[in-house]
Amino acid sequence: QVQLVETGGGLVQAGGSLRLSCVASGRTDSNYRMAWFRQAPGKEREFVAVITWNGGKSFYSDSVKGRFTMSRDNAKNTAYLQMNSLKPEDTAVYYCAADTSRTLMVRTGSADFDYWGQGTQVTVSS
Repeated sequence: QVQLVETGGGLVQAGGSLRLSCVASGRTDSNYRMAWFRQAPGKEREFVAVITWNGGKSFYSDSVKGRFTMSRDNAKNTAYLQMNSLKPEDTAVYYCAADTSRTLMVRTGSADFDYWGQGTQVTVSS
């Protein structure tokens, strides 16, 4: 099992930056993909970014591409989401997720991830 805890959310003005962190525990290895999703009030949870087990590749939704960067430090069992040029429409609860399946595919559907954090609120004011 993998336990995930997100931190770093908060209130920021439009154009500002935040960095989210997700600390993983419960496994001795880091051979799983990690991702960030978000859910705004009244909307479905949506994919934001995913990163391979070694951090070699990352993929982003079109809505955040060029503004957000996902990374991971396996020595610290931590994944990060650097969010720049934030917009009011980025306001949501952000969730960290882990895909521990053996597939070689990089998947972006929420159903493909088997462990989730509790979420951290990000609010961007205009």
